[in-house]
Amino acid sequence: VDAARPVAPVSGASERRGGEVDYHAVKGRLHEQLLDEMSRLNVLAETDEQIETYVADFVSRILVEQELPLNEQERRRLFDDLREETLGVGPLSPLMADPAVTDILVNRHDLVYVERFGHLEKTDVRFRDVDHLVRIIQRIAARISRRSDAASPMVDARLPDGSRVNATLPPATIDGPTLSIRRFGRTRLRSEELLRLGMFSQAMLDFLRLIVRYRRNTIVSGGTGSGKSTFLGAIAEAIPERERVITVEDAAELVLDQEHVVRMETRPPNLEGQGRIAARDLVINALRMRPDRIIVGEVRGGE
Repeated sequence: VDAARPVAPVSGASERRGGEVDYHAVKGRLHEQLLDEMSRLNVLAETDEQIETYVADFVSRILVEQELPLNEQERRRLFDDLREETLGVGPLSPLMADPAVTDILVNRHDLVYVERFGHLEKTDVRFRDVDHLVRIIQRIAARISRRSDAASPMVDARLPDGSRVNATLPPATIDGPTLSIRRFGRTRLRSEELLRLGMFSQAMLDFLRLIVRYRRNTIVSGGTGSGKSTFLGAIAEAIPERERVITVEDAAELVLDQEHVVRMETRPPNLEGQGRIAARDLVINALRMRPDRIIVGEVRGGE
């Protein structure tokens, strides 16, 4: 491993307020330095355990190399914060831990909304500044070998928990960076639960089950967040267990009961513009995999 570049000493006026060191300014600078080192050494592509070890070594090193004017509590907090912001999504972590939150929508660094139980709510969560939000976006992009900058201002990614992430930078968005996270649970509402909630009648559910069992081609259509995936998962319960199912999705989110399921996922091009796997390519390949059923999660073009 290449020798890490030394961390610049704390001397900027922006990191001092009234003669005292601004902890958040110090943390922001060190986080930028940490991400720079990890990107240069390709550490961001490693496992979470390896990244956490690198963060611990980084903090230990700068505390030895520099006399950072931080008290003991701030030094412990520095490691926790840098670890969280490098592995996680920074100040959004509490929202990610809330099982009631299905969407996290960052309109600006200081304006964050969530969706709970189908309703949008404004939160008190804030990023320190625009650069802080940009660093989080770039970290997410780097974990999947993507680049996020003015030349590549739009990123689609998937977090380790399966949540789908979309991020934009100027000039794609006029008012600054945005970040949208669609969360997916490991459990889903079953057809009986949707029946009790009034999503459909018993007669309609019976009819839908017949459509699936008799192998009729079916399109599920609706707006964002309207419940398409939930509805599809519910009617897919009628697929016989003996049948081989292949799913094609932009981000693997369907949760099916059947054991004989092969999941396929599209992939955007890498930093060199190579390696793109389109949904159409996956559908063509799926036809060669002896499928009984093909479920295409999203249809936008040639697929």
